Amino acid sequence: MRIGLQVPSFTWPEGPEGIGGRLSEIGRAADEAGFASLWVMDHFFQIEYVGPAEDPMLEGYSTLTYLAGVTENIKLGTLVTGVHYRYPGILVKTATTLDVLSGGRAYLGIGAGWFERESRGLGVPFPSTKARFEQLEEALQIAHQMWSDEAGPYHGSHYNLEETLNSPQALSKPHPPIMVGGMGERKTLRLVAEYADACNLFAYPGADVVRHKLDVLRGHCEDVGRDYEDIERTALGTVNLAPDGMTSEQVIEQCREMSEAGIQHLIFNMPNVHEIEPLETFGREIIPAVAEL
Repeated sequence: MRIGLQVPSFTWPEGPEGIGGRLSEIGRAADEAGFASLWVMDHFFQIEYVGPAEDPMLEGYSTLTYLAGVTENIKLGTLVTGVHYRYPGILVKTATTLDVLSGGRAYLGIGAGWFERESRGLGVPFPSTKARFEQLEEALQIAHQMWSDEAGPYHGSHYNLEETLNSPQALSKPHPPIMVGGMGERKTLRLVAEYADACNLFAYPGADVVRHKLDVLRGHCEDVGRDYEDIERTALGTVNLAPDGMTSEQVIEQCREMSEAGIQHLIFNMPNVHEIEPLETFGREIIPAVAEL
C-alpha cells in the first residue's frame, strides 16, 4: 500500500505571512518521509467540513507548482478539481505544465464539483448536476485527446475546441494519471471505468462501504471491457497522530482494513500536519510497515 498526504487547510499559527514557509516545510518533510503523493483541494473558499469559508484557502494549481519546486519525488495533484471551474483545454494545459515543471509528477484529479457557494461568490457558472456530469465526461474525453498525437478539433455538447494542440506534451507516459473523485455508483464510477486511471473514494464510511463501491466499479469495468486491475484504487481519510489521538498501530490497522477492502493508495489529511512531527512518524513507523500490504 502507498500512503499519500492531503493538505486541506492553511490555518496555521503563523497566519498568512507564514503559509509559504510552513507549506514548504510540510512538502519537504512529506517527500523525505516517503509519502507517495501530496494533494491539495481545488477550492477557493474553505469548505464547511474543514472550517469557516473565511479561513485561508490557496488556489490549487499555484500551490502545487510551488510544492513542485521544493520537492523531488512525491507526486502532486488536486483532490479534486470541479469540472466547471476551468475550461477543460485550459485545465489540461495547466496539469501538463505542472507535469513538465515537476519532472513528470502530476496527477489530474477531477470530479463533477459541488460547492455552489464559492462558484456563486466568485462568479463561476454553476450548472445543474446533470450538466456538470455531462461536462465531466467531455472534459475526460478532451484530456485523452490533448494527451495524444491528435491535435484536431473536439466538438461536444458543452465544449468545442478547434485545435487541441498541447506543446510541450506531458512527461508522464502515456500521460499524467487521471483520477476521478467521488462515490456515485451510476455516473461517477462508470466514468472511472471508461476514462480514468484512478478512482478516489472516501474511507470515512468504513471498509464494507469501500468494498461495495469497488465491487460496483468492477462491474462497470466488465460492462465496458476495461481491466479492473488497470485502475489505481485510492481513498481519502483523516488521522490525528497525537497524544490524545490515534497511535501508529491504529493507523496501520486502518491501512490493513482498507487494503483488504481493495484500496492500494490511502491518502490522509492531518489536523496537526503543520507540526511536522506526524509526518516524521509516518515515515519512521507507518509507511514502511504498510508497504507490503
